[in-house]
Amino acid sequence: MLSRCDLIKGAAVALLTFSIQGAWAQETRMNLFKIVTIKDEIVVGLSAEELQALGGNDASAVAHALAQKGDLTVWQYNVHRGPNGELQQAPTARIGLLANASLRVEPYTTPYPIVPHP
Repeated sequence: MLSRCDLIKGAAVALLTFSIQGAWAQETRMNLFKIVTIKDEIVVGLSAEELQALGGNDASAVAHALAQKGDLTVWQYNVHRGPNGELQQAPTARIGLLANASLRVEPYTTPYPIVPHP
């Protein structure tokens, strides 16, 4: 049987672990967007800092920046197996997007954990 002191110590360690993981998740939060063209669609990820540099924090900011600049460099994301075998949404390549009249940018959600890009 565990003593009261052991239970308190265990709870403190668990609380510290969860708070560190929560802080890490907030720092590395990625926003995923689906880029749709006539030919295909891809998923790209942008950090909060990258979105702020584009002038917003949603799909319209990405679309507007792409239309204004004519091109953007972003990380493409795909589903892969992580080191522990679980599926995760991970960056696969740094790609260039070109503005196109038939382009649509929309938010993208995934049931998998998102790996931040480098």
